[in-house]
Amino acid sequence: MDSQRPTSVDEEVAALSRGADRDSLFMQAELALPGGGGPVTVRVRNLSPGGMLAEGKVAVAQGAAVEVDLRNLGPVAGRVIWVGEGKFGIAFDRAIDPQAVRRQVVSQSDLPPHLRRTGLETGPLYRRR
Repeated sequence: MDSQRPTSVDEEVAALSRGADRDSLFMQAELALPGGGGPVTVRVRNLSPGGMLAEGKVAVAQGAAVEVDLRNLGPVAGRVIWVGEGKFGIAFDRAIDPQAVRRQVVSQSDLPPHLRRTGLETGPLYRRR
């Protein structure tokens, strides 16, 4: 029995995105549309290696090329694959690591004084048990 295979690149990307594990989250990213002026802030509702669900007050067209600036990764190129009321799906041109986007970067100045390094310590900041 033959399974039905996607016939176009769009269908193939959509099939891959639907089959991938998605991370539900609530964060912001900057969306740039070619020739659309400056970047627009959108909310990222879920994220997978192949794409994301975004929400925002921005007019995007299905098939439009976009670039999303994701935390810890930088700009990621992709295409809008579907558009709904205030929400839209983006398929990335390359796979990303969703866990890298979720990671929070902490600098020494963000830590409370009792957890900051003095420069005399060696080894990791926190020990794992």
